[in-house]
Amino acid sequence: MTPAVFSHGDLRLYLLSLLAEAPQHGYGIIQSLTDRTGGTYTPSAGTIYPRLAKLEEEGLVTKTVDGRTTIYSITEAGRAELASREGDLAGIEAGITDSVRLIASEVRQSVQDAMKSLRADLAAAEKGDRSAAKSRPRTETDDSRLLSREEMHRADAVVNAFRARVRTDLRTHLAKGGTLSSSVVTELETALDEAARNVTAALSIRGS
Repeated sequence: MTPAVFSHGDLRLYLLSLLAEAPQHGYGIIQSLTDRTGGTYTPSAGTIYPRLAKLEEEGLVTKTVDGRTTIYSITEAGRAELASREGDLAGIEAGITDSVRLIASEVRQSVQDAMKSLRADLAAAEKGDRSAAKSRPRTETDDSRLLSREEMHRADAVVNAFRARVRTDLRTHLAKGGTLSSSVVTELETALDEAARNVTAALSIRGS
């Protein structure tokens, strides 16, 4: 079972710590929580906004409306409470680190289990294809189709293994406190796009 990132009441204090760094709008706060937890915790607007409203009622947070955007800022009273609970905040941050590590470990185990299952399915499919081929006279076309099906299974395994590896590496990197820049994602997108074009071109050449 995936552990909870925040215990009861901890999220309230953590929101204050985020706003102590800089004023933010609601979506920015949600994104910050997602980033700080390595993508393992993304709260809904229905979770965040009521807590912000409560903090505002208590005089710990103020909000200003800029067009259609509402910006939340911490007040001096909010900073005072944050300072008085410095030990609690340190405990929350340590708990987040432990939870994220555990979740990342569960993700890696889930990926490993999925890959084992995939390999077993592929082996069973290949065995079934071979058995079916042996039950009737084989032609050159049959051999070609059987080989294509086997290569399709291998292609699926390669794509799934790549996806699992990249996702695990990204989540683990974020869980360890790393950052993910847009340039890295753009580089990944470009590389995948180029690989797709190369596959399409290779298929066109062999199909002509």
